[in-house]
Amino acid sequence: MLMHEFEPDTKSEVLGDLYEYMLTSQVYHSFMDGAAAEQSSRMAAMENASKNAGEMIDKLTLKYNRA
Repeated sequence: MLMHEFEPDTKSEVLGDLYEYMLTSQVYHSFMDGAAAEQSSRMAAMENASKNAGEMIDKLTLKYNRA
């Protein structure tokens, strides 16, 4: 049976590397989650602003046509 050698040799080094990788992955995921939430909020705000502007134009058009 073949024996494989792994680097680094000690289990604590491997666990340390895995912990570091897990921590950076979680931080990256948190940043991406925050960026997605910000983008979603901006899209909702622009949609509401466009809707309100459309309603305002309709009201002003109605007032202009009555005069």
